[in-house]
Amino acid sequence: MATPTSLPAAVATGDVGTAAQFNNLRGAFRILQVVYGSTNTQVTNSTTTPVDTGLTATITPQSTSSKVLVFVNQNGGAKGAGNAANAVNVQLMRGATNIQNIILSGGYTNSLLELRLATISGIFLDSPATASPVTYKTQFYNDLNAAAVVVQIATETSSIVLMEVSA
Repeated sequence: MATPTSLPAAVATGDVGTAAQFNNLRGAFRILQVVYGSTNTQVTNSTTTPVDTGLTATITPQSTSSKVLVFVNQNGGAKGAGNAANAVNVQLMRGATNIQNIILSGGYTNSLLELRLATISGIFLDSPATASPVTYKTQFYNDLNAAAVVVQIATETSSIVLMEVSA
């Protein structure tokens, strides 16, 4: 598999690439596999402790140098009307490690109004440095212990896409 370091350092207008350079380029930065996961099971959390949303997918990279491009669409997020300071927080996990906060204090209004959020989306380029199975998932929690936050409300479907990118 080609690496970026085997490609020419600089190319000027009018340069002609060699066959070897084109062969190296052909193998660099390709999408090697795509994994999809989804869920539409409603989950409620009334605490500040992150809990799983049910959205998960597992990919096994072909190489330890591969990157994993993660796309998340967390749908049906809502904050209840129980407390003025509640809000939805969603994080992307690799195994048990938080690798990105997708949204913090989503839907915060400083009012007792219930608020439904549209799609909560995130994109993250990860370097898991392994050729073993890697599980990605989302978790969510509330800013306060006092009121409920929800994902996949009314069975809206959330999705996650994992793309292995050669490096």
